[in-house]
Amino acid sequence: MGIYHNFSDQELLLELRMDNRLAFTELFNRYWKKLLAVSYNYTKDHAVAEEIVQEVFIGLWNRRALLEINILENYLATAVKFSIFKSIHQQKRRAELAIQNYQTDLIALDEEKIQAKFLQEYIDGIVEQLPEKCKLVFKYSRHEGLSIPEISKEMGIAEKTVEAHLTKALKTIRKDLNNSGVLLIACSIFLK
Repeated sequence: MGIYHNFSDQELLLELRMDNRLAFTELFNRYWKKLLAVSYNYTKDHAVAEEIVQEVFIGLWNRRALLEINILENYLATAVKFSIFKSIHQQKRRAELAIQNYQTDLIALDEEKIQAKFLQEYIDGIVEQLPEKCKLVFKYSRHEGLSIPEISKEMGIAEKTVEAHLTKALKTIRKDLNNSGVLLIACSIFLK
């Protein structure tokens, strides 16, 4: 227990006006749990509730010399409620702006989808030119998501042979993409 534990709120506020950090700490310890409960009751989000309570106490410290407070508990509860409503208003505003900008995002998303589809079709074209078993291993691995042991069992070939075919397919695709410049274009598109 600190030396300010038995002080009244008004005595602590007088100390606070004189920049007494220990008095501020006592006020914080006295009220933060109650204020967090009030804030959480409205926000239903612990992180947001904590942030609101912290903002209220930061505001109390920043305006300590100017404040004329009769009942501190009521003042803090009102400040928390005001901050909650301000936070809700800001969230609604962000949502409105997101909706307004949604069309622009859709256009950009469509562009990315078209470019991804082009890249996928280009890779599919390379795969179609692979030797039959190599092509089949690649399709089982990448399109159907089978593991090397599953592909080995499905095709009736050794796991090492599956690994060799998959390695050959990936090297061929990488080499073709590098040689054609498509990889550079893809990287510049997707790494914007």
